[in-house]
Amino acid sequence: MKTYLGIDLGGTNVRVAKVTRDGMVLAEVKRPSLAQEGPRSVMDNIIAMIRQIPGYSDCAGIGVGVPGPVDTVSGKMLMATNLPGFEQYPIAAELTQTLGIPAYVDNDANVAGLAEARVGAGKGLPVVYYVTISTGIGGALIVDGKVVSGKHGHAGEIGNIIIDRQREKINHLNIGAVENEASGTALVRKGKKLFGDQIEHAGHVFELAARQDPQAMQLVEQMSLDLAVMFSVIAHIVDPWMFVVGGGMMQSRQMFMDKVIAHFKTLVHTPMRDTLFEAAKLDEPGVIGAAMLPISYGN
Repeated sequence: MKTYLGIDLGGTNVRVAKVTRDGMVLAEVKRPSLAQEGPRSVMDNIIAMIRQIPGYSDCAGIGVGVPGPVDTVSGKMLMATNLPGFEQYPIAAELTQTLGIPAYVDNDANVAGLAEARVGAGKGLPVVYYVTISTGIGGALIVDGKVVSGKHGHAGEIGNIIIDRQREKINHLNIGAVENEASGTALVRKGKKLFGDQIEHAGHVFELAARQDPQAMQLVEQMSLDLAVMFSVIAHIVDPWMFVVGGGMMQSRQMFMDKVIAHFKTLVHTPMRDTLFEAAKLDEPGVIGAAMLPISYGN
């Protein structure tokens, strides 16, 4: 039975796991990522963690999920905000040379989507689109069990999709970018304008809406429509069999997902109204999805 090493590298922590082809975690090590100490410390730490995994040298491949866009051909990050010094750092080449195991790197949302498409909610479907709705909004397109990363590593990065040009300018994103209008951060920003500092996180807005507060209900309704517009734009481009939706906001999905789907059906062509929407299924999609990367490359 082939096994693979998955590495979930973040700005705070890093996890290394030995994973089977069907997504079973056989062994796992977790440590602080040492991101602020620079690439050498981070890589030495990861290599030491890998060597703690029983039978690591028998693994058929290594996959790494990182927080930022990746040139998947070279195995280098293109931007590395949370991992200082890692821009253009040869992560894949170093792991391959040091351990003698082929290594691959991709964005953390992409590998989470890959996990859900291969062994999670979208298992067995030809085209799956993974969307994470949390502090921000991200996505990943998975076709025939492979991530579509694009020329610049930005394929699937849906947060900048414009859902309404008449909104206010917030930051570096487009005016009316869905991340600025329908993410957890957006809901908190809008909630604070209406209700003040009692809104500390998106869940507080959902709680007010559940108590039938009309302003909170309107915020949730607008967010639902904005998300539906985003989903309809994606659907008209890639027409997935299923949208798999994850992220922290899905803890309150009973407050908005039915609304999103209802709006979605009014925005797409009639035959597309049967597009499936499922909540993400896996508890550890980051590290499992990283381990799926070598499989998607034929290892």
